[in-house]
Amino acid sequence: MNRYPLWKYAIIVIALLVGAIYTAPNFFGEAPAVQVSPARATQKVDLGVQARVEDALKQAGLSPLAVQLDTGAAGGSLRVRFDSPDAQLRAKDAINHALNPDPAASGYIVALNLISNTPAWLASLRAAPMYLGLDLRGGVHFMLQVDMQAALTKKAESLAGDLRTTLREKNIRHGGIARNGNTIEIRLRGTGADAAATAEATRRVLLDQFADLQLAESNDGGDLKLTLSLKPAAMRLVQDQALKQNITTLHNRINELGVAEPVIQQQGADRIVVQLPGVQDTAKAKDILGRTATLELRMVDESTEGRAAELGTGPVPFTSERYLERNGQAVIVRKQVVLTGENLTDAQPGFDSQTHEPTVNLVLDAKGARIFKDVTRENIGKRMAIILFEKGQGEVVTAPVIRGEIGGGRVQISGRMSTTEAADTALLLRAGSLAAPMEIIEERTIGPSLGADNISKGFHSVTWGFVAVAAFMGIYYMLFGVFSAVALAVNLLLLVAVLSMLQATLTLPGMAAMALVLGMAIDANVLINERVREELRNGASPQAAIHAGYERAWATILDSNVTTLIAGLALLAFGTGPVRGFAVVHCLGIVTSMFSAVFFSRGLVNLWYGSRKKLKSVSIGTVWRPEGQATGKAEQ
Repeated sequence: MNRYPLWKYAIIVIALLVGAIYTAPNFFGEAPAVQVSPARATQKVDLGVQARVEDALKQAGLSPLAVQLDTGAAGGSLRVRFDSPDAQLRAKDAINHALNPDPAASGYIVALNLISNTPAWLASLRAAPMYLGLDLRGGVHFMLQVDMQAALTKKAESLAGDLRTTLREKNIRHGGIARNGNTIEIRLRGTGADAAATAEATRRVLLDQFADLQLAESNDGGDLKLTLSLKPAAMRLVQDQALKQNITTLHNRINELGVAEPVIQQQGADRIVVQLPGVQDTAKAKDILGRTATLELRMVDESTEGRAAELGTGPVPFTSERYLERNGQAVIVRKQVVLTGENLTDAQPGFDSQTHEPTVNLVLDAKGARIFKDVTRENIGKRMAIILFEKGQGEVVTAPVIRGEIGGGRVQISGRMSTTEAADTALLLRAGSLAAPMEIIEERTIGPSLGADNISKGFHSVTWGFVAVAAFMGIYYMLFGVFSAVALAVNLLLLVAVLSMLQATLTLPGMAAMALVLGMAIDANVLINERVREELRNGASPQAAIHAGYERAWATILDSNVTTLIAGLALLAFGTGPVRGFAVVHCLGIVTSMFSAVFFSRGLVNLWYGSRKKLKSVSIGTVWRPEGQATGKAEQ
């Protein structure tokens, strides 16, 4: 009756083993480390950089505990762990000297950091500790307001230029196109059949090629005035794209700070929250967040002097400049700028329809399309370089050959690119600068000592809460209370393991949710124990009472946990910031408590009592019965 099959015990053992493995990294603490990140978005941290770092440490007589290369991050990152802060400081100087011999043109950011002291065998199983939030580790918090009106104005300006070009190409005469705020006004002069035909032709162009615009007509001094504005769906799309591009740009920039686990997320329709745990230099963080990147298109100098300079056999011509590609190859380009990033409206990776090789597809505004068409017509067979400038340092992203005249504002870049490189190039061109201005509207700095104090208080609240609950259960329910306390400990173990596996960020509200989950999880065991007592009180045998207690309490436990889970999911769906952090731990704690309080605790009870055929009593505390009633017994 009260026996588990072997496979159920196997599930319990596997769950405990997995929980122990993925919880363990949280107890090893952090070790001093040096983190190497790219200083520019076009830079990469790869195996070659790792080899240079290891050589520099060897020459300095330093032996790192571990060297970890993370190629999944934007641009990649390298973390070198040491056993003491002294070795960490010496290593930073040695690595910085090896990677950045010229301080004025540093290619890599070498920053001090703290990383998990998890053993290699655990790290090989992808076991890592939970991230600590800003309130536990210290750092800086910014709330950024994105100027959506500026994004819409920029879009309207681009559309006005496109309209001028399109109407000119269609030979449609008009009395002027002007932008008024976020609207575009087209004035059509004259009366009679010609004016009507012009108006109809203009309407057809707008309907066919400018589907995102809605049209309103009015008379102004005898002229027909067409007022164009973005449709609500198009406005939302422009705002969403501006917000996403700004978030992508911020991700690229924050690499420079050497932050291992930054939080950059959207809050509301037009705000971005940036949290940088471990960063105390607010001025440096502001400088990085406000940094600008510019894009320029220039012609490659293919004169005899330019080719000689490119090969390193001659000086750079006076009218040209020298820049490097990603692979270190020099490119000599003209000083004259053909186009800038202001003329670029979009960049997406794709594939050539004929050769099926990866490409980067660019979309230019009307002014840029007109200039690009003229330049490509006059320079067929020559190369054009796309240069990205950050912090005054320029790097050639790509330098393709112009195959023919390119009109319409749509440009395709191809040639010896992998799919990943095409996606990276599109990202760089698209996110080189902010899509809309941002303003810091909230700023907070949390010191590391306050974070350590929060960790200590949070840990003690969870620990003493667990001890108090376990003591009460042991005193009131005796052995069944001990079983409940062990199940509660397993619940806490599984909860921490799941949070670690998900690489969740633990905050103070999350620790509060842990303490609350302990009280809620024990409620299921209280229901079970009282149900068992009730069965004993009604005269059931101990084995039958155990069986009926678990079976009949299950429906009540399920109902109470499902209703609580619904409330937690509502907090998760509609809450923001700390509320969501609380909700995540709360919901996961409910799921793990269902396993530990019912499945695991019954396994313990079955293991202890299930094999006893003539069980006369169970240790579940005092069972009060009506006087003179014959019953199964409980140890008191």
